[in-house]
Amino acid sequence: MIEGLNRINDYLFKYIFGRQESKDILLSFLNSVLSPAGEDELTDISLSDRELDPEHLKDKLSRLDILGVANDGSIINIEVQIANEKNIDKRTMFYWAKIYQSQLQSGMFYKDLARTLTINVLNFSFLPDAQRYHSMFSLYEAHSGLRLNRDLEIHFLELEKWKALSTKPRTRLDKWLMYLSNTDPEGLEEIAMSEPAIGKALTAEEIFLKNDKERYLYEMREKAMRDHLSAMDNAKTEGIERGKTEIILSMLKKGLSLKMIAEVTDLPIEQIEAIRNHQLS
Repeated sequence: MIEGLNRINDYLFKYIFGRQESKDILLSFLNSVLSPAGEDELTDISLSDRELDPEHLKDKLSRLDILGVANDGSIINIEVQIANEKNIDKRTMFYWAKIYQSQLQSGMFYKDLARTLTINVLNFSFLPDAQRYHSMFSLYEAHSGLRLNRDLEIHFLELEKWKALSTKPRTRLDKWLMYLSNTDPEGLEEIAMSEPAIGKALTAEEIFLKNDKERYLYEMREKAMRDHLSAMDNAKTEGIERGKTEIILSMLKKGLSLKMIAEVTDLPIEQIEAIRNHQLS
């Protein structure tokens, strides 16, 4: 077991959960969220392009962590959030709306719109209930509690709350949260025996870390996230921008593409090009 590994580093997370060849890992995780006690709800999933093109040039480009279409037609988006930027409620509604709206192509009817789910994996406490680490939101009538339909479904998994309970994992979801939070590396061996997909995830991450390029990108993503957290804490914008520039220049020297650098740093390609051009001038 690997101690100190940040499994919610979104670059590593996408490698473990976001590849078609390892979709059984993703399905196990999704069913632990959607079917915690019953029969698996999903039996297959096809991964989709994660970029939602803006309709207008001024629209924000939405780059999703993981996006897929399940066997029942449901569209599922998984987002990993390291830092609390105080906007996760509006951010998740924006992404959900973009995905839901993008389904309706010419000639289609509203009845053809599929259930759209977002699962947010948070590394911080967001909702006020200190005990509930898995919450689900939908559209309900305010007085009777009647659910309008199943099309809107937003889940929050709060890792900090789960870790604070300091309990042994009881459900499949608990086991996955233990894996993601890396709270007990030695205990994962026993967990992997009862949840084979977690064992496959552990094997996949070992392969990932033995690849020099993948490990380098993981470490650059870690540095970028640390710089971002430092910026939030200290508001030392100038120093943080300098740190981002150093990361970009390091990756350019490694010969990485602008698209790959944008993926790791969460910066627009235009900004990366500007830094590259400035360095060459």
